[in-house]
Amino acid sequence: MNVLHICANPRPVEESASKQLATAFFGKLLETNPDVTLNNVDLYEQPPPYLSLEAYNRLTKPFVQPGYQPTAKEEKAAAYAFAQGELLKQADVLVLTLPLWGGSAPAILKAWLDQVAMPGIAFEPSPEGPKPLHQLRKVILLVSSGDVYKEGDPRDGLMPMINGLFGYIGVTDIEVAWADGQDPVMHGDSADRKQMAVEAAQELAEDISSEP
Repeated sequence: MNVLHICANPRPVEESASKQLATAFFGKLLETNPDVTLNNVDLYEQPPPYLSLEAYNRLTKPFVQPGYQPTAKEEKAAAYAFAQGELLKQADVLVLTLPLWGGSAPAILKAWLDQVAMPGIAFEPSPEGPKPLHQLRKVILLVSSGDVYKEGDPRDGLMPMINGLFGYIGVTDIEVAWADGQDPVMHGDSADRKQMAVEAAQELAEDISSEP
């Protein structure tokens, strides 16, 4: 099993609930399945560029403009997308570690998703709809938030984006371990909530370890 881990949290692990979920998740995963191939990408150590016009042209024009020949500038602009796209294509499972900021994912994660969820990388356009170019079968989110979010909460801008984006490229198996209520001023049970999320993360790790 090949697992790609994308971390979008700049805080040290001792201060980050989402990174503590990741520690629990990967500790259990590697304990139960030591043959896992794990690729870690810390977006704050390897920051993605925002998708430029040149990169966008390189990634989209081959499918809409017959005879298109990219410029050297366009090739260079799309290099990050192709490199990260190869990691995505190799992955059976994608794990995203992130805090909820402003009701959604940090901008740095959206920038990474913009790079890889593109034609020629994650899918190929066709009259029948997008055809996946990846082998991804599951996405797991390890999330933390200061406030408490209920399922379907209108303040939640994260899950609609994730479900919509990955559903478009053919991935509908999405699981979440969410440490909510992590602002101790607003929520006196923040430690209990985090422990529940840690246990949920470990259960997700055990579940995917048992999958063929």
